[in-house]
Amino acid sequence: MAEGFASTGDLGEKNVSFTKLGEGAYAYTAEGDPNTGVIIGDEGVMVIDTQATPYMAGDVLRKIREITDKPVKFALLSHYHAVRVLGAAAFDPENIISSRLTLEMIEERGQQDWDSEFGRFPRLFQGHETIPGLTWPTIVFDQKLTVDLGNRKVEIMHVGKGHTQGDTIAWLPEEKVLYAGDLVEYGATPYTGDAHLAEWPATLEKLRALKPNKLVPGRGDALESAEKCEEAISQTRAFITDLYSNAQEAVAKGWDLQTLFNKCRETMAPKYGHWVIYEHCMPFDVARAYDEAKGKVRPTIWTAERDREMWGALNQG
Repeated sequence: MAEGFASTGDLGEKNVSFTKLGEGAYAYTAEGDPNTGVIIGDEGVMVIDTQATPYMAGDVLRKIREITDKPVKFALLSHYHAVRVLGAAAFDPENIISSRLTLEMIEERGQQDWDSEFGRFPRLFQGHETIPGLTWPTIVFDQKLTVDLGNRKVEIMHVGKGHTQGDTIAWLPEEKVLYAGDLVEYGATPYTGDAHLAEWPATLEKLRALKPNKLVPGRGDALESAEKCEEAISQTRAFITDLYSNAQEAVAKGWDLQTLFNKCRETMAPKYGHWVIYEHCMPFDVARAYDEAKGKVRPTIWTAERDREMWGALNQG
């Protein structure tokens, strides 16, 4: 396993790319760190996921300002995890959009999530002192919302549970560009600590049915062909299926969490161990899969204390 707790030892800087996917459609990616999407219309800009701190979001904003001086009309939260949302203040958006189920997560566990994630991966919280507080949506929707940026309509949808209960995508139907958040990863390990694993594959099938030509995953490179989009969706589904199948087997056979963790390490590392943040994610992933397989539908809230207790127990084994 990785030395030390979670990713506290990960201090290396990443190379940033700002990829144009189509007219007014961009992806800010950084070698497996959390991605940000940017959509530009005639009247303004939408930012999809805003980095972990305003300081770090400042680099995204600088990239936007190299292209346009139009105001940031909307910040969209693809879900609620601190590394995705706490940088929103840097963009001074007119409105912040989330699904209703994402708002519920903020209300229930927003502060605990912030504390937990900061402890796990401090490099992703550079300039943490610039965070003004939790990021709260000003527009909340249930299933679908269409936003007009001026000659550019963006379909915002909650198509099902997966990475979290409130996962939200942004879809440009004419260009067939999909901003998938952490529902889809590419060359990066899905984090499933707050996931709904039994439902995630069906949600991925809904994304597949859109037949995207280009896709921005939560982590990993922006994908610029239908073949690469299909590859990313398939890889993500395979990981989720393998993880949850192992957990279901463990519960059926009466294994404890440590035995399941060892089994997953043995069977999954040869397939996925080269993916970004694999060692970081697996203890949290296995713990959640075990809970869900035992019938715990709603994920237990992760706290900084729970993180370290679980990590220490599994890695000592």
